Amino acid sequence: MIVYWILLLLIAFVAYCIGSVSTLSLGSVFVFHRDLHRIGKKRMFISNFRRLYGYQGFARLLGVELVRDLVPILFGGLLLAIKKHADIGFAFAGFCLVLGRLFPVFNRFRGSSASLCLVCAIMFADLSAGIAALVAVAAVTGLTRYLALGAIAGAAVSLLVTVLMVDDRLLMILCILTAGIVLVKNLPAIPRISQKRELRLSLEEDISYKFDEKF
Repeated sequence: MIVYWILLLLIAFVAYCIGSVSTLSLGSVFVFHRDLHRIGKKRMFISNFRRLYGYQGFARLLGVELVRDLVPILFGGLLLAIKKHADIGFAFAGFCLVLGRLFPVFNRFRGSSASLCLVCAIMFADLSAGIAALVAVAAVTGLTRYLALGAIAGAAVSLLVTVLMVDDRLLMILCILTAGIVLVKNLPAIPRISQKRELRLSLEEDISYKFDEKF
């Protein structure tokens, strides 16, 4: 029993810490070899990043985030496979990863919507719930351009599918906690969306910088 708790603590530490690491920081060091934080914030970052790296750059950045999310989940599954509970290891690591993404210790506990992180965490715990979450996140984010709204939809759908289809009680609880915390964390965005104060995802290029150039 002591060994089991030690393994859980190790998984929690690794998954939370990796989840707390910024995708931009990882991309800056390992892929783009440039401090991406200096490109700009919010809308300015998106437009400037697209201007510099194009859609292929976005794909590479998404790849960095995907790897960042998969490593701790796989680590958790492999570690608890020692006790023949790999599925619990996947789910528990996913929950701790989402905690790190939503409340990163390296960024004063101010995180993101955790859409992709949620999908990865639920996907490894239960494939059906993960696919449902992926479809919901992609559809709502694509239609509305609000990342928080996509995260809310993905969390709500995965909650429903988990309750209906996951039989293992502990696995179901972990999935519910993972989706539930994403849902609660992103709910405050709804009033901002209704008041049109929430930033929308846009890949349209900001050309305002050209007005500062000398012709």
